[in-house]
Amino acid sequence: MGLVLATTAGVIVWIVLWSLGAKSLDAFWLTLLFMVLGVGGRVLSGYLPGRQE
Repeated sequence: MGLVLATTAGVIVWIVLWSLGAKSLDAFWLTLLFMVLGVGGRVLSGYLPGRQE
């Protein structure tokens, strides 16, 4: 669920920045950053103490 929220937030930021005059590729890099951080958090959360099986 967190990955979906991170992707949605990234797309919203992309649209807002693009509408404010930022170049679309620059705004897309922020969306990509949100997605990479979401995936990284999802992968690393399995290695937290108490979450290992």
